[in-house]
Amino acid sequence: MPIVRAVLFDLDGTLIGSTPAVARSWARWGEQWGVGDVFASHEHGRPAREIVAGHVPADQVDAAFASIEALEMADTEGIVVLPGARELLDALPRDAWAIVTSCSRPLAYARLAAVGLEPPVLVTASDTAVGKPAPDPFLEAARRLGVDPVDCLVVEDAPAGVAAGRAAGATTLAVEGTVDRALLDADLVAPDLRAVAVEPLRDGIRVTLREPRS
Repeated sequence: MPIVRAVLFDLDGTLIGSTPAVARSWARWGEQWGVGDVFASHEHGRPAREIVAGHVPADQVDAAFASIEALEMADTEGIVVLPGARELLDALPRDAWAIVTSCSRPLAYARLAAVGLEPPVLVTASDTAVGKPAPDPFLEAARRLGVDPVDCLVVEDAPAGVAAGRAAGATTLAVEGTVDRALLDADLVAPDLRAVAVEPLRDGIRVTLREPRS
């Protein structure tokens, strides 16, 4: 099992369960913009602006993105911390983890406030020129933590995020639930975060997988 110096977590689908709220918002947005329900599993993990840009004319992207962001910020009903997430975060040193999300900064703050999570470092789609599956968000998080990306563990639930973590040079751990396990080409795969244990050491953090509690 790997020994790392920091753990970089995705947010939606990894630490928090927001899929119903996300699906409702995108369905409403699709109706408003006449493009149908465009949010499918292959879109998970990508910045909303990139998804929007694939479905509306270039001169409407700003307005369309503002629309989906407003819808998502207004709908936090049913968002919860996923099993094992809070316990895992509490077991990590405060200066050794970050959240790296494809949400915009305002939306990330809204969802974090809804579940009471306060990361020491937060990197959002507002903070890098390009998002996942490019490595830039994870590289930025490692930089803010003062850690080499190769000494990080990236925890993700979507192929785009796993690809971004690998491109950053990090060890990758995927959690099941959002997409089929066969699509999660990570170094490690866990059924959920209850199966992940961390042990702080003098020179890093040992990560192990265990059977989840029932």
